[in-house]
Amino acid sequence: MTKSFADTLESIQGTPVAVALQQLQCGIEKEGLRVDTAGRIAQTDHPRTLGSALTHGSITTDYSEALLEFITPVFDEPEEAMQYMQRLHSFNAHALDAQQEYLWPGSMPCQLAGEEDIRIGEYGSSNTGKLKHIYRVGLAWRYGKIMQCIAGMHYNFSPKEEFWSAYRAHLGDTGCPKDFHSQHYFSLIRNFRRHSWLLLYLFGASPALDASFVAGRDVGLQTDSDGSLIGPYATSLRMSDLGYSNKVQSVLNVCFNDLDNYAKSLEHAISTPLEQYEQIGVKVEGEYRQLNANLLQIENEYYSDIRPKRVARSGQKPVHALFEGGVEYVEVRNLDLNPLLPIGMDAEQAHFVNLFLVWCLLKDSPNISDDECGWISENHAKVVREGRKPGLQLVRESGLVTLPEWGSELLAEMTLMADMMPNSQACKAALATMQQRLDDASQTPSAQLLAAMQAKGLSYQQLIMQLAQQHQQTHLDTAIGGETLLQMQAHARQSLLDQEHLEAAQTENFDDFLAAYLAQ
Repeated sequence: MTKSFADTLESIQGTPVAVALQQLQCGIEKEGLRVDTAGRIAQTDHPRTLGSALTHGSITTDYSEALLEFITPVFDEPEEAMQYMQRLHSFNAHALDAQQEYLWPGSMPCQLAGEEDIRIGEYGSSNTGKLKHIYRVGLAWRYGKIMQCIAGMHYNFSPKEEFWSAYRAHLGDTGCPKDFHSQHYFSLIRNFRRHSWLLLYLFGASPALDASFVAGRDVGLQTDSDGSLIGPYATSLRMSDLGYSNKVQSVLNVCFNDLDNYAKSLEHAISTPLEQYEQIGVKVEGEYRQLNANLLQIENEYYSDIRPKRVARSGQKPVHALFEGGVEYVEVRNLDLNPLLPIGMDAEQAHFVNLFLVWCLLKDSPNISDDECGWISENHAKVVREGRKPGLQLVRESGLVTLPEWGSELLAEMTLMADMMPNSQACKAALATMQQRLDDASQTPSAQLLAAMQAKGLSYQQLIMQLAQQHQQTHLDTAIGGETLLQMQAHARQSLLDQEHLEAAQTENFDDFLAAYLAQ
């Protein structure tokens, strides 16, 4: 018999589990394109003043040479992560200002002249650097470069070990702690997948894009004379079939019901050749086109809105790290950059995501059936394209329900646990904001972005460029403490030295290095 969420909360009230819930960990990864003064994707190298994209722990690049990625360490408080992210943005702003560039604050890219506009990231001559570059070359051959220029916010989450110990004792589990962690992280993941449409509605901020992104294809959006394509009720076109989706990967049928099936599905995908990728070729006339011709070159190629993760040892494949050590944290990947905010999100959003993830963890979470998997996909597709449409209905086991009605039910359950959360007042304030967005769709970031375009008479390209300039000035005006600035500068210089040392120590040829890596 399924236990009600209220009963679950009552059972942990006043126990060490509730006390340990006060200790949550989070980290943030944020991507953003460098653009020039004309609002076009930058053609310059990754700025040396930011350090080495290969070896710097906090400032790197993702797909394109111009696609910056900022990474915070793990923090106990969302505000601490935000402060660290702000320092990275301010440090970056000075580097970009010196070469007359800006950080594009939207998830959907700036106006693109085509594939030739996009430089694939370069990471130097070491084998590790070549592996990163060739993986991205493979993505270009498989999916094209343009899709790889989309930017997002990734949110990493984990309770501390004190919680897991208390939770195991509370549930009377006497098995392996590693297995317990993984089992309950996958419980969280299943609930996340069932209800991630809520995050898309509340935080989706990509309801429009520049027409150059789709190169004249009819994609079912309204066309403006100014070169913008708009989804009148869309929330997150980034997470739609226009963005991070892949028809080839739909055959994977990756199961999120437990770690063993998940890891085996990925292991199968990274070791199974696909004819259409074999036709591309792996090494042609002495140049690599991809790491291999398998369904996935490496695990990171699998697109999903949430991932179970574990920090891998140097050179270790992520799937093997999961097999060996179990799940260590989850990475939420369906959050758009909010172009209206200087760093793309704020602490209120982070507090709500923490609350949502704890709710996903504690709420009963049966395995996902094939039928439910279909409902999940259907709900996702509806919300990204039409999430703000009045009367929009989603499907669940009990039948159809309107999005605001279901969302309000979920928020009501989260409200029951707000007092257990760290910084409960911030969580309650976040819940109030999210209820306002459910009650009035015009309060959502996606609606606000379209309203700003209309009020100012600007295209998507023009508005996001204007915001890029405003945010850069904000970051330039936000001072970094003198000692902190010296540390950041030293970190950047050290990362350049680390890359040089890595390259100087190189002895193994790349073919052998790649073969050994793939043979794990």
